[in-house]
Amino acid sequence: MSPAPAVKHVAFSVERGVAIIELHRPDRMNAWIPELGDELRALLDYCGSEDEVRSVLVRGAGRGFSAGADLQTPTAYVTDSGRPHVARVLQEHYHAVMTGVRRLPKPVIAAVHGATVGIGASLALSCDLIIAAESAYFLFAFVNIGLVPDGGSSLLLPSRIGLARATELAMLGERLYAPKALDWGLVNRVVPDEELAEQSLALAERMAAGPTLSYAGTKRQLNNWLFQRMDEQLELESMIQQEMAESGDFAEGVMAFLQKRQAAFGGR
Repeated sequence: MSPAPAVKHVAFSVERGVAIIELHRPDRMNAWIPELGDELRALLDYCGSEDEVRSVLVRGAGRGFSAGADLQTPTAYVTDSGRPHVARVLQEHYHAVMTGVRRLPKPVIAAVHGATVGIGASLALSCDLIIAAESAYFLFAFVNIGLVPDGGSSLLLPSRIGLARATELAMLGERLYAPKALDWGLVNRVVPDEELAEQSLALAERMAAGPTLSYAGTKRQLNNWLFQRMDEQLELESMIQQEMAESGDFAEGVMAFLQKRQAAFGGR
């Protein structure tokens, strides 16, 4: 195999045909920054180019899968008005991760535990299969800071669980724990917390030993039926998200989050 890309915020290894991609900012609950997105994209490209990689397992280090975007790390991208240029971050650093997972001609399994939030939840939803620890929960927390779903979740979420339940999760911003997520069809399997690592790796190894050309063909079929307009939807998400980032509600939502208090939204 050729050398893997150098990474700082992601741990990477290949074992028995399984590429293990582990979000590795445990001190920040694997919260996303642009550099993490770039590293994920590079590793996905690498997995696609290496014949020895036959399946991919995505997981998170530490106490949770991912807490979503890192709101405590200042962004280098700002608009002329001084607001965060979230559309640029999405377009230049994050969108290629989600499309890379969907278009990778190899099966991708997400093993989630603890908090699976925001853009982290979007990453999990982009994977082909999701296996969750019993204590894991999903939280589409965008609304809680005055934002809207992004990272493809406005497409990926209703494709898994339907419009009514997707609207509930997106607009109410409440936690969905793994057992109910299984009942709703959001995840494929739920296992005891202590068995997640073993069972998720076993599933990835099973698929690595399977007919990977068949898996690739299945992904092409499903993508054509469900995600044909994914690029268009991602662009729409980024445009609407930028509108929200310019709002007073977003400024209040972030401040309330950092101050650990209830936000007082004004609809402006």
